[in-house]
Amino acid sequence: MSATLAAPAAALPPLRRRLDPMALLALPGVAFLSVVFLLPLLLLLWSSIRGEGGFTVNGYVRVLGDAYYIGVIGNSLQLGLITTAGAFILGYPAAFALARARGYAQVVLFALVFLPLTVSIIVKSFGWGIVLRRDGILNWLMLNVGLIERPVRMIFTEGALYAGMINVFLPFMVLPIYSVVRMIDPRYGDAAATLGASPWYRFTRVTLPLTLPGVVAGASLVFSLAVAAYVTPSLLMGDRYMTMSMVMAKAFLNLRDWQLGGAMAAVLLAVAAMVVVGASLMQRRLARHGGAA
Repeated sequence: MSATLAAPAAALPPLRRRLDPMALLALPGVAFLSVVFLLPLLLLLWSSIRGEGGFTVNGYVRVLGDAYYIGVIGNSLQLGLITTAGAFILGYPAAFALARARGYAQVVLFALVFLPLTVSIIVKSFGWGIVLRRDGILNWLMLNVGLIERPVRMIFTEGALYAGMINVFLPFMVLPIYSVVRMIDPRYGDAAATLGASPWYRFTRVTLPLTLPGVVAGASLVFSLAVAAYVTPSLLMGDRYMTMSMVMAKAFLNLRDWQLGGAMAAVLLAVAAMVVVGASLMQRRLARHGGAA
């Protein structure tokens, strides 16, 4: 019987044996993304190398050869890194609390994580502006408590920008880590404790390595979104802190400089692609080491 079953499989061409028929279900989605995402992206990249006289790389020369635009790229990378670090510091313990909670406590924590995702980024950014302005809630509270004698300027500062960005993107760090933590057996830590491992040793050698796939996924997602943010930096910092997305918007909407906007978009795309590829390679390495273990 085994020889009979093996014969039809051997008769199939190699390509057909490798192709899973279930993969064909992705064709409608791939076609849709090709039309609404890939085609506009290719047109955008084409605009970065198209000039009045034909092919040109002047847009890239301006972006990569001008100290101002290099600083803008640095601002975006700094914003992405600080937002990712802050989201990790706040989101890592929150993910454990969400995974280990039971009953109504877990329902409440889930609501705290998911409800911010239902609110527009514009609304949340405007909310931070109301809280941090001179006559806002935070200044009013500190004045009444006696911490300050007169209102201080908190809006249009880097601290306000980082706080707003972490607030906006924190759920994107919590959820990937939570999905990994909920699959970890809590008895691993108890087993390490019975062998004499200290709490710090258990965290660094048992808990953290097991949660690294979720950390990598969350960090890559938050960084990719934060480095391309436009609304929150515009509302909380304005032109005081220019990012790549803000330069692109000004180039397309105000200056009508398609080469500059397209070149900056290409740089932003390259940064996002490197993050995604790097995260994918790290995920595969972690999965391989986990499988070997």
